[in-house]
Amino acid sequence: MKIVRMHHLKNNSGGKTAAFFDIQTKDGITIKGFKIVNGANGLFVTAPDEKGKDGKYYETVILPKEMKDQVDKLAIEEYKKST
Repeated sequence: MKIVRMHHLKNNSGGKTAAFFDIQTKDGITIKGFKIVNGANGLFVTAPDEKGKDGKYYETVILPKEMKDQVDKLAIEEYKKST
């Protein structure tokens, strides 16, 4: 798995989103729309999501725990390396 795009955001607007990124699986499938968020306990990764009719946000990509852990580590390392 690898990061194929990382777009850093300048947080002049006060938002918590630090970057958007896309990943590519070993099979060549690209998944777009992951986010790195600067939360109260540091950086964390969120999967792509969309707003439901009830106003809540729901993830559109569900990753197995070990794959999510791998994406988290890879993305945060890449983000820190490029800032």
